Amino acid sequence: MENCGISRWDDPKAINDQLKKLTSEPIFEVSDEYYQNEVLRHFNEKCARSRAVYEEARDYIPGGVQHNLAFNQPFPICVTKANGAYMNDADGNRYIDFLQAGGPTILGSNNEVVRKAAMQLIEECGPVTGLLHEAELLIAKEIHRHMPAVEMFRMLGSGTEAVMASLRIARIATGKKRIIKIGGAYHGWSDQMVYGLKIPGSRALLESHGIPHACYAQTDEVRPNDLGMLETMLRLNRVKGGTAAVIVEPVGPESGTRPVAMNYNAGVRALCDKYGALLIFDEVVTGFRVALSGAQGFFNVVPDLTIFGKIVAGGYPAAGGVGGKKEYASLMAAGLATGKHRAYVGGTLAANPLSSLAGYTAIREIERTNACEVAGRQGDKLADGLKGLIEKYSLPFVVYNQGSIVHLECTGAMSYDYSSMSFAKSAIGLLKNKAMMTRRKEAMERMGAAYMANGIVTLAGSRLYTSLADTDEVIADALTRFETVFSHVVNTGKN
Repeated sequence: MENCGISRWDDPKAINDQLKKLTSEPIFEVSDEYYQNEVLRHFNEKCARSRAVYEEARDYIPGGVQHNLAFNQPFPICVTKANGAYMNDADGNRYIDFLQAGGPTILGSNNEVVRKAAMQLIEECGPVTGLLHEAELLIAKEIHRHMPAVEMFRMLGSGTEAVMASLRIARIATGKKRIIKIGGAYHGWSDQMVYGLKIPGSRALLESHGIPHACYAQTDEVRPNDLGMLETMLRLNRVKGGTAAVIVEPVGPESGTRPVAMNYNAGVRALCDKYGALLIFDEVVTGFRVALSGAQGFFNVVPDLTIFGKIVAGGYPAAGGVGGKKEYASLMAAGLATGKHRAYVGGTLAANPLSSLAGYTAIREIERTNACEVAGRQGDKLADGLKGLIEKYSLPFVVYNQGSIVHLECTGAMSYDYSSMSFAKSAIGLLKNKAMMTRRKEAMERMGAAYMANGIVTLAGSRLYTSLADTDEVIADALTRFETVFSHVVNTGKN
């Protein structure tokens, strides 16, 4: 397979058994003494400018940040420079960047080739014109070259918009209404998809505030990696008018936080064919990261529709899009209203010249540098190094990776599962353990703060993205910093 970043696929049952055991263990986290004397002292003494910006921002921005990725305990750092494997904050502190903007910069932050192409376009054309630009064609053809199932591609402003578009297409194509998602998966924040986020079985109980029940009344949730439960739901939906689509993150919910079996996606494909539903792959994270051909190439499964984000704009804003087979993708409206039965999809700044050219250039550069394979190899080294440290310090933490997507679970805050065909059983289980989940989430954030104080930026203290810029020296340096943190971890005796 061309430019593939996954060299191994761990047994999901073994991983899930480890995660389940982790949630039954007492919480292991950095000691109070280390947290107070070292971690908080670092933030208080060496991050004064970041704190000042954040404190003022709270008066003008809800929560003090514009995106949830930006918030870290005890307060978010204010970044002034990002390049390659590193970023610097407003106080001059340098960090190893394993956040990589949430995943899109597999070439490393602020890649020179992409940056120069973007700057030239801005000088000659400007970032947006409102009319057609050749870069729109270039990126559509480039995506199709690597993912043949994406015969047509519509660029949009975000993954959330792309998911919304895909569900409209599926309903028009099939004449059915119901959508099945996998519990714990994230498919953006549209009303119908803020359902079963983070914790399987949570349905509308955790995050769906401000959303009328009717908005997600056609959304169903099933347990991750459970084809039996999926078929049961597809069968039940037959008497409710049928299922329009099943949408999955192909490496598992939350970017593989809940890994799936190697043959899972093929099983989902077969069930979709059996029950007349479209299969939608959400490749916002996996597209052009796990392989140039995406997760669909790695698993050798052809979805009907594919959701894109992040890398599709080369790390620049307006990163999103939906593509697929012509018979489905052509159901999106184009131009002025025609009266035909089409999905209304678009946006004034969608497919702007800057985003389109940056995405096209980035994909070409990923191919030229073999970035998926390089980043995946470094992800293996980082994961293996973390496993060695966990063994050295006799910690119950769980580490695994899907190439350049590395998971470091220290508290099991995201590892609960209350999936059931019964809403009452799901609700009882969730409410019963909500306090425990909250304590583990706080411990996870505390670990994230300890990593940050030691010069490592992660996603919520539990996920790390490697990139082309991560040399062996970068990985070795990071592991030394992780060891400093792990050496101060203690058994709190708390659950």
